Amino acid sequence: MDFSSFLVSLGTSFVIFLVLMLIFAWLSSKPGNHVIYYPNRILKGLDPTVGSRTRSPFAWIKEALSSSEKDVISMSGVDSAVYFVFLSTVLGIFVLSAVVLLPVLMPVAATDDGIKNAKKNDTLSVGTFNELDRLSMGNVNLGSNRLWAFLLATYWVSFVAYYLTWKAYNHISALRAEALMTPEVKAEQFAIVVRDIPPVPQGQTRKEQVDSFFRKIYPDTFYRSMIVTDNKEVNKLWEELEGYKRKLERSEAVFAASKTEAKPEGTKPMHKTGFLGLIGDKVDSIEFYSQEINELVRKLESEQKTTLREKQKNAAFVFFNNRATAASAAQNLHAKIVDKWTVLPAPEPRQLIWPNLYIDFIQRQVRQYVVYVIVALMIFFYMIPIGIISAITTLNNLTKLLPFLKPVVNISAVKIVLEAYLPQLALIIFLAVLPNLLLFLSKSEGIPSEGHAERAASGKYFYFTVLNVFLGVTLGGALFKTFKDIQKDPNSLVPLLASSLPGSATFFLTFVALKFFVGYGLELSRIVPLIIFHLKKKFLCKCEADVKDAWTPGDFGYGTRIPGDLLIFTIGLCYSIMTPLIIPFSVIYFGLGWLILRNQALKVYVPAYETYGRIWPHIFNRIIASLLLYQLTMFGFFGVKKFFYAPILIPLPIISLIFAFICHTKFYRAFADTALEVACNELKEVPNMEQVFRSFVPPSLSSEKVDDDQFEDARSQTSRTGSFA
Repeated sequence: MDFSSFLVSLGTSFVIFLVLMLIFAWLSSKPGNHVIYYPNRILKGLDPTVGSRTRSPFAWIKEALSSSEKDVISMSGVDSAVYFVFLSTVLGIFVLSAVVLLPVLMPVAATDDGIKNAKKNDTLSVGTFNELDRLSMGNVNLGSNRLWAFLLATYWVSFVAYYLTWKAYNHISALRAEALMTPEVKAEQFAIVVRDIPPVPQGQTRKEQVDSFFRKIYPDTFYRSMIVTDNKEVNKLWEELEGYKRKLERSEAVFAASKTEAKPEGTKPMHKTGFLGLIGDKVDSIEFYSQEINELVRKLESEQKTTLREKQKNAAFVFFNNRATAASAAQNLHAKIVDKWTVLPAPEPRQLIWPNLYIDFIQRQVRQYVVYVIVALMIFFYMIPIGIISAITTLNNLTKLLPFLKPVVNISAVKIVLEAYLPQLALIIFLAVLPNLLLFLSKSEGIPSEGHAERAASGKYFYFTVLNVFLGVTLGGALFKTFKDIQKDPNSLVPLLASSLPGSATFFLTFVALKFFVGYGLELSRIVPLIIFHLKKKFLCKCEADVKDAWTPGDFGYGTRIPGDLLIFTIGLCYSIMTPLIIPFSVIYFGLGWLILRNQALKVYVPAYETYGRIWPHIFNRIIASLLLYQLTMFGFFGVKKFFYAPILIPLPIISLIFAFICHTKFYRAFADTALEVACNELKEVPNMEQVFRSFVPPSLSSEKVDDDQFEDARSQTSRTGSFA
């Protein structure tokens, strides 16, 4: 990519962002669109536009900047606040790095003539570098004393990262403790999940076995237990029943809308009962759905009884009337052998993945290793197509492979546009298919909660993107460009590839620019959700529930958002010394991201669950992984530049590992378990233990008509002594 193409890419991306921001300012002011731009506030019963009466296109910026961490927590939860600590931490790393790197390294590189000398000596293929690369480390001569500046800068960036991540870990630990010490009653703080329950002894039922085991250990605080059941069939019936209820509601809404002054009796909706409503008998929709609902209610009640009595599994929830006891129980070893009576803290009821609760210990271990092997194979085989994409989507390589495209590509306007966007768009689209597959694989490991599964998928996605995008694009492009040279002299592989690293920086500069200008522009404007909402409302929505479903937002989607941010962090970090020009782009990405996503957290996204910052240790580990990759990359590149003092960098990876170990030792345990000091904090009211218990009953096993005694086969019959509010 030449300099003009780079400027076109940057300029058009910026113009697109400005247009999208103005579209947002215009569309968000329309009352009919408030459900798209302020759904979080609407769902909480707040005025959507409070504080925005001026209708200024930039009012949202002031609101986002003036919001406090407590505002974010009250609107979107602790996990959102932790995410913003992450954004501000990496933003701080790049800002403090820029203070030294930009005014020092760029002049040092620009005033040397390494590229010119390399071309003279025929050690560099023509066209490998462009105007931007003259501002990079690649323009410094081999063995030059100027490389001292780059070596010292490598240490500066590393120590800035250590300092800011330590501060972040401290702050997030305090946030988590404060959230868990709340005097509000949270059902999950009074329960534990018990897995791998041994076979039922002769003469006992499963519930008697669980009750007697835990009553013996916790005689004063044990409340009751609930045996986990196989809910596959009852869930199917419940979902079918809910579907018919929605259809009935739609039909009644259509019937009500048909009543006019001219025809007050209205027209009852009719439909055919056959395939897709196209064939079969024509029936009154309201009567038909009412009959189906009555029939399904009877089937559901029968299946509920069958499930609770005959489909009990080797897992249970155990409830305590004291949250300190529950916190202690979740951390203790309850059996001599670790694959029996294993316990873990109960997640929120809405997070539970019920089928995974009763997967036994050995099967979970086997599943985990099988998934790891599958992911490793995916990473390896995905590197092949991504390397090919990287190679062929540069115009020079594309015209070599497809000579008939040369007349079209040689048109100046077409060439500039294709060079500006083709490789980056191809890569972004290619990566879009991954997240759902990785989430499915994570759940297949036997992970019991949505939050944990998303954290696991996030880790896989991070390593996938770093290994395939960062390394795949860099090495793939370099191999393609230098393949003939490597064929002639195989020993030149390492120096040729390393020499090509700065040349990939231009690709990543435009990749980052596209992500923050176009990506965040679309995020702010919410054009796609707006169009989908209005299409659904016009053609598909028949009742208020349909309309609400059409505009109800999702959550932040941390499983894909955080790995995407970490990829940009890794790219920015690894190229910060080699090509300091990437630092301003990284600063804009995280600064703009913090601002726009702050607005979305306060007004748009609604959290699907709350883990109280459990994702932070995973983010921290990925930051350390990026830091190690950066340090090893720089060590290798200094070697290629034949700098005699490159071994001075050897202590850096060791320091990083020691730093990670100290942080893990000091902080991690409080994230894995709830500290008893935190759990012992007083509640503002005595917990209603029956309500706590009921919150864990799955919707498919709850019914207004279900008698309380019906659940006794799947929960304990412990006497409910003591008074509870």
